[in-house]
Amino acid sequence: MSELVKHAETELDLIGLTEDSEDEMNVMMRKHILHMVKEFAAEGHSGFSAPYAIDALSKLFSYKPLAPLTGEDDEWTIVSEDENGSPLWQNNRRSSVFKDADGSCYDIDGKVFWEWWRNPPDGPAVKTYYTFFESRVPVTFPYTVPDKPIYEYRFSGGMQDEAQTEEGFV
Repeated sequence: MSELVKHAETELDLIGLTEDSEDEMNVMMRKHILHMVKEFAAEGHSGFSAPYAIDALSKLFSYKPLAPLTGEDDEWTIVSEDENGSPLWQNNRRSSVFKDADGSCYDIDGKVFWEWWRNPPDGPAVKTYYTFFESRVPVTFPYTVPDKPIYEYRFSGGMQDEAQTEEGFV
């Protein structure tokens, strides 16, 4: 058995994905993960090729494109029409990218907003994250999907009127 498989088994045990778990989903997930780890280990990757393969697999497993989006017609599918019959297109290679009838394109996962929240008002501070219409960022082609969205503070208008910084309430 390879060192990678041993490592995976140990780490899965530590998070409760054990062979003898009473939770059927945990047993099944362990089996699937170990199957993929064994296949990867059997390929005999070196210190050079393993990170390359891991990066590509991580993107593919997350439905992320490996090459920039082109914006060409074959990348789009009409997913709806507005009340005037104008189409809304969705990109086939990255489901968070859309094109309006006027040709403007945007990524709905481009921006994530954050703010601190307390509930109850004297409770512990918790950093909350959310997206909404203003999370859209314009897209021009070729478009390389960023690894992470833009994180931006936004006061939601709630009852949390204390000054805030990235680290918490001031």
